[in-house]
Amino acid sequence: MAVRFSRSSSELSEPTLVCRTAASPDEFAEYAKIRHAVFVEEQGLFERTDQDEFDHDPATRHVVGYLDGRPVGTVRLYPLPPSDEGEALWKGDRLAVLSRYRHLMLGGPLVRHAVATAAAAGGSRMIAFVQLANVTFFRRLGWSAVGEPVPYVGVPHQRMSIDLTR
Repeated sequence: MAVRFSRSSSELSEPTLVCRTAASPDEFAEYAKIRHAVFVEEQGLFERTDQDEFDHDPATRHVVGYLDGRPVGTVRLYPLPPSDEGEALWKGDRLAVLSRYRHLMLGGPLVRHAVATAAAAGGSRMIAFVQLANVTFFRRLGWSAVGEPVPYVGVPHQRMSIDLTR
């Protein structure tokens, strides 16, 4: 499933972000390259790679955002075991937009795509652990903070949650 997100404009055509799940080895390589650029090279959160066991789980969706055909952003999502309340949980993580494209505010379409994908797959709630600088951004997209910040790879992250049934 590919979803297009575009912003309205007065005179000039705005770029369109097309979000789709990586379906080939080449698309996964583009996805991994963006994550590496952001989380390893730019932010230094990981030493060699940010890939983990979820990258090899067949239930994981690796989403790439294409701007005018160029891969510029990513987000990863996957199902979790049901909550104690029986909710069908999904987790979103590894949201990344290449630094030279951040001024175009492409993170929102990537997050909305992840939320819509998890909802369409039967999810009832999605969680994410968000760097503190991005909490306001997620709140604007309808997410709520849960609990206090916790450390992840040495950086405080806030657990966030969104209802997928609304």
